[in-house]
Amino acid sequence: MLTSRTFVKRTRAGAVVKVVREHYLRDDIACGAAACRLCPRAAPGAGSAPGLEARPGGPGSSLCPGPHFLLPDTNLLLHQIDILEDPVIKNVIVLQTVLQEVRNRSAPVYKRIRDLIQNPEKHFYSFTNEHHRDTYIEQKRGETSNDRNDRAIRVAVKWYNEHLKKIEDEEKIQVIFLTNDRINKEKALEEGITAYTCEEYIKSLTANPELVDRLACVSDEGKEIEGGKIIFPEHIPLSKLQQGIKSGIYLQGTYRANRENYLEATVWVHGDAEENKEIIVQGLKHLNRAIHEDVVAVELLAKDEWVAPSSVVLQDDGQNEENIENEEEKENILKTSINKDMLRPTGRVVGIIKRNWRPYCGMLSKSQIKEARRHLFTPADRRIPRIRIETRQADALEGQRIIVAIDGWPRNSRYPNGHFVKNLGSAGDKETETEVLLLEHDVPHQAFSQAVLSFLPKMPWSITEEDMKHREDLRHLNVCSVDPPGCTDIDDALHCREIGNGNLEVGVHIADVSHFIRPGNALDEESVKRGTTVYLCEKRIDMVPELLSSNLCSLRSNVDRLAFSCIWEMNHKAEILKTRFTKSVINSRASLTYAEAQMRIDSSTMNDDITTSLRGLNKLAKILKKKRIDNGALTLASPEVRFHMDSETHDPIDLQTKELKETNSMVEEFMLLANISVAQKIYDEFPEFALLRKHPAPPPSNYDILVKAAKSKNLEIKTDSAKALAESLDKAESPTFPYLNTLLRILTTRCMMQAVYFCSGMDNDFHHYGLASPIYTHFTSPIRRYADIIVHRLLAVAIGADTTYPDLTDKHKLAEMCKNLNYRHKMAQYAQRASVAFHTQLFFKTKGVVNEDAYILFVRKNAIVVLIPKYGLEGTVFFEEKDKPTPKLEYKSEVPSLTVEDTTLCMFDKVKVNIMLDDSNIQHQKMRMVLVEPKILGNEMHASLSAEASSKEEPEKKKMRQK
Repeated sequence: MLTSRTFVKRTRAGAVVKVVREHYLRDDIACGAAACRLCPRAAPGAGSAPGLEARPGGPGSSLCPGPHFLLPDTNLLLHQIDILEDPVIKNVIVLQTVLQEVRNRSAPVYKRIRDLIQNPEKHFYSFTNEHHRDTYIEQKRGETSNDRNDRAIRVAVKWYNEHLKKIEDEEKIQVIFLTNDRINKEKALEEGITAYTCEEYIKSLTANPELVDRLACVSDEGKEIEGGKIIFPEHIPLSKLQQGIKSGIYLQGTYRANRENYLEATVWVHGDAEENKEIIVQGLKHLNRAIHEDVVAVELLAKDEWVAPSSVVLQDDGQNEENIENEEEKENILKTSINKDMLRPTGRVVGIIKRNWRPYCGMLSKSQIKEARRHLFTPADRRIPRIRIETRQADALEGQRIIVAIDGWPRNSRYPNGHFVKNLGSAGDKETETEVLLLEHDVPHQAFSQAVLSFLPKMPWSITEEDMKHREDLRHLNVCSVDPPGCTDIDDALHCREIGNGNLEVGVHIADVSHFIRPGNALDEESVKRGTTVYLCEKRIDMVPELLSSNLCSLRSNVDRLAFSCIWEMNHKAEILKTRFTKSVINSRASLTYAEAQMRIDSSTMNDDITTSLRGLNKLAKILKKKRIDNGALTLASPEVRFHMDSETHDPIDLQTKELKETNSMVEEFMLLANISVAQKIYDEFPEFALLRKHPAPPPSNYDILVKAAKSKNLEIKTDSAKALAESLDKAESPTFPYLNTLLRILTTRCMMQAVYFCSGMDNDFHHYGLASPIYTHFTSPIRRYADIIVHRLLAVAIGADTTYPDLTDKHKLAEMCKNLNYRHKMAQYAQRASVAFHTQLFFKTKGVVNEDAYILFVRKNAIVVLIPKYGLEGTVFFEEKDKPTPKLEYKSEVPSLTVEDTTLCMFDKVKVNIMLDDSNIQHQKMRMVLVEPKILGNEMHASLSAEASSKEEPEKKKMRQK
């Protein structure tokens, strides 16, 4: 059956055109009930497998004890997805109308619903009501789209109930309509439909009382809760915000909470304008219920109200919601006299454009009130505020790692409201903590699905004649790989040899992962979603299945492997004379560690082909590195640690900073050179579609702390250019303080911007600041980075070794992909640092008190941040504690220093600390550092190190105790 809809619309040019839309209706769409013999058996594509059960038992409901299916509306699906995912809830009908609305409003929830529909144990069924002859309805004149969709849902419920009555069975199956919309429910009841709110239905499941805890609070976010004093200004409606942004009254940007100070945030303004790119927001009311990563609208304050970034460390200690005066006292700490040159554009949040909430991991802070149901949840991420939840399981959840979701944030509530989602397990348990770490950093870590695995090569695998097309046979070359010990995902291998004209041939050979992962299939889609391999201390979360990462793509020794080779002809001055790219087959002669390769280079007795090749590579690498540094490339520092694990318990038994050898630099130089060569090639061939990587130059204000710190040691750091910075760092030496240069380089690293992927057709700034290179990309690690796979595909097309496909030459899709890859790369870094921090806690758990040298890395108004070089650890020593006398503090920002009573502490001062694990409070188990030297008033000043503290760029702080 065909129906059509005719309407007129005005084009941009002003012309009026008639539009006719045809809509096909069918009567062979199955209802999905297994007991139904009236509907045709669902053919592939006619419905969504596995369908509804023949005799739905389901949870025992006191409201509807008989067999029944559930049919939720759109808002219930959006807000109560955690309830629907519970194993207790089965046999749910998801209408096409509802699914389309969810898809338009929330991509994450849409994906979760699709997963439920595909789960055979859940029995969710997608019914195509918009194409069923008996359930499709036209929109009435004057009826809103929302009202039309609500009516379509009610029509479908009525049709289902009438249809299921025709099934010959002793006990009829009923369809229950679930909605939290009061008006929609009233209309349903008037029409004779059995309808309940989600809360009514869930509370009727007397055998599963714990489900009530998972109910989301569905009241309007801005609506006040009973009896509370108004704390926050009202959010401006979205329509007015959009008008204000268009007219320039408001600015739109991404809200970034401050780890060190819960009363401060920055908003990174979207768009190309450099002016007011970063806006500071200070104070509870100006923050106005925004949460980290929300897209917000801000209003700039008058210039006489602008502030400087605060130098105070403030942690939210879980105030009573009525004690707002205490918050105002803390805000006054921010308002101290400052140099006018330090003032930055300052604003206030006036509305929310888009909430970017996600499920949060953390622990329950149980209320001290007896039999209380309302408790505060403390997220693991300090940038997220505490969340108020209601639960009857507080005793059972105490000391557990749990997941909580935010539902809304009323104007008169100090904290947002949320609901309990899941219990992960006991705090401190290694498996639980790893799961928390992966969830908190949004690392996809589920097992690869059968759909993904089905695209892997069948074993045993071997290279065929077809594989050799467009490919050179380089198995005669003395190729070897150099990697960290224990590495199984070997991406790259090298060779160097003399050629007839006295020059050298140097080759970088990279695993040809793109040969196995073809565009658009399930394996490709899973790889791009993961974006990168994530390396934890004793676990690796692969981007691609192990058959590829550790076997068929890994360039192991003495096996034939497919590769993509970048080959240069060089003279002995490391000057490139020719460059060529080719797909190839190689057979590595040796898989070496950095130490083994270094031993060969240094040995006076080894002169075999591989050793000769390594010496040639090392000699060229030193020349290449000198050229890069002469051009202005930066050599920075960041302390990294390596754990030695117990073979049985897998607990860390030793911890030391990583030692870098010449061979580390050797491999790095040729990987950099290959990346630069490939970047230029793909840009020359695809100026609009090349996937590149850039490192933006930091704004001058980023260097303020570095320049001041150097000045305090009578050194000058120039920041006019990368070259000037590199040269001044090289000169910044002190004969009496050898570690000073390393500290300055560590501090310089903190001043840098994040390097990002981008599409060449969507940007005009290609420069890589840190490498001092005009163009750069990633080509050398396709086993662990999806960006490299795209670069391989572009390069293969450029040399005629493969064909293109539409998405590869769509700059808008490439730009979206880059956005995801940048996010995944950033979260992988944070997850790795959190893993190091957790294993550091495990290491010190059995060590008792350890005394070590430390250096003051940062000075705050009420604290100092110290670095312990031996372990790469950071901690914050506080000089004030709640309910304790505060010592006299004097902070000087010109030359960063803090005078505590009569003792002055400056950046880079050497101190002594005792390190121990403080597990007195399982809620916030932490490393504790005690300042031993210098002594202040005879007191021991404590520092704490949380699970994210060794994330070097953004150290996490916790409150100390003062004895």
